[in-house]
Amino acid sequence: MQANQDDRVSQAPQARSNSSLVFSAIGLVVLISASVYYYLGDEPQQLEPEPEVTQPEVKAPEPLPETPLPTEPIPEPPAPKVEPKPEPQPVVKKPEEPKPEPLPSLQQSDDFLYQQTMNAFKGLSLDKQLLRTNLARQFVVFVDNLAYGQLARKASPLIAPQQSFSVLEVNNKIYLDPDSYHRYDFYAELLSTMNSEQLLKTYRYVLPLLNDAFAELGYENDTFTQRLKQAINEMLKAPVIEQPIELTSISVNYKFKNKRLEQLPNAQKLMIRMGPENSRKVKAALQKIAAKL
Repeated sequence: MQANQDDRVSQAPQARSNSSLVFSAIGLVVLISASVYYYLGDEPQQLEPEPEVTQPEVKAPEPLPETPLPTEPIPEPPAPKVEPKPEPQPVVKKPEEPKPEPLPSLQQSDDFLYQQTMNAFKGLSLDKQLLRTNLARQFVVFVDNLAYGQLARKASPLIAPQQSFSVLEVNNKIYLDPDSYHRYDFYAELLSTMNSEQLLKTYRYVLPLLNDAFAELGYENDTFTQRLKQAINEMLKAPVIEQPIELTSISVNYKFKNKRLEQLPNAQKLMIRMGPENSRKVKAALQKIAAKL
């Protein structure tokens, strides 16, 4: 249908801006959308009134007591236990032992060995019983014979007992007189009261001289210390006889009537002639020395 000319809205002058047309179009779209929703859609739901928010009741703080409440003190943690550091011990230096004097030659060793022997048996009256010539050689030869059960009386470094040997005759029988045992009291007492530590110290000191004297005997595979141990063991094997010992006489010499005793080596017979008490003293001393050699 053709529109009536009167119904037309008069057009605004051309100076009207394009932005006005845009806003008019947007308003038209909003109006049409609201109409369609009203007529075609559900009725709008009524909004429930929002519940009133009740503010929590604020209680007034209780009044503070006039006197502050007693409080328990908080115990302080115990201090860590500190172990005391041990005090450093002072270092005590042992006094250095004086170096031993150099040994003399074997030919010039008599005075030296005599003095060393006297020092080893300090406090014991040995000067009258000890020889002063060829001490090293005499001692080595005597020990060498003793190791095989023999007595080299002429090679002994000690002077023999001065008391004479005595016997007793009882009922036509001859017995060894117990008083003869006392001939060896000095020697047994000498060994039993010696300082074994000092004696061994002296022995090790003068051993090179003794080895020189031992080498003169011609042994190639043995040492003097081995020979000394052998001699000590020979003496220790001697029996200790408590009962009276019967003898037999041939000319001016006496023998043990007991064949078992008579067959013993001369070194062991010497131990028997010392008597049981002296024999025990000598054995005890020899055992000390043998254990430390």
